[in-house]
Amino acid sequence: MKERSVLFWDFDGVIKESVEIKSHAYVALFAQFGEKVVAQIRSHHEAHGGMSRFEKIPLYLSWSGQSSDAAEVARYCLRFAHTVRERVIDSPWVPGAREYLEQNHSRQCCVVLTATPQEEIEGILAVLQIASWFREVHGAPTPKAQAIAATLSRWQYPASKALVIGDSWSDYEAARGARVDFLLRRTPANTDLQRTYPGPQCENFIDG
Repeated sequence: MKERSVLFWDFDGVIKESVEIKSHAYVALFAQFGEKVVAQIRSHHEAHGGMSRFEKIPLYLSWSGQSSDAAEVARYCLRFAHTVRERVIDSPWVPGAREYLEQNHSRQCCVVLTATPQEEIEGILAVLQIASWFREVHGAPTPKAQAIAATLSRWQYPASKALVIGDSWSDYEAARGARVDFLLRRTPANTDLQRTYPGPQCENFIDG
């Protein structure tokens, strides 16, 4: 990590231990539609951690037999946001992530790359008082691969000098799409990816 000029950090599951918080929120949001639907939603969310709620909620509404028109999607997204924001802020840090960022943000270009909506992630970073550690912040609806390519172009960094740090298939696919190396942060929710991905993996960032 330390030899790279640019680090693209996912947020949930990479900086904060907040993946399970969002799993619980989706389960609570759709619990009224039965255990089968809830199990399907939990499995999908855990396998697609880097996918935006703006994509997930219409899909989950359709699985629940509900309307997925714009008004209903917006209503569910708002309920979801109210449920998770404070819990994400209060969630534990991934071991070593905060310390690494604090020690290295001034010499490396650190960028947040997340499926959390843009305004929401900016607010979370501000409350955590770490916004200044990141050169750029990219949240939904900006596609991750597009954000990577645009950042590298804007700051004139070659892809070979960059690294994407993520915990989901979506993060891995975005890195591949931008031809940037990928570091997988292992979690209990990404065991399938751990078995499939042949590249570097870690459980924490204590050793940098």
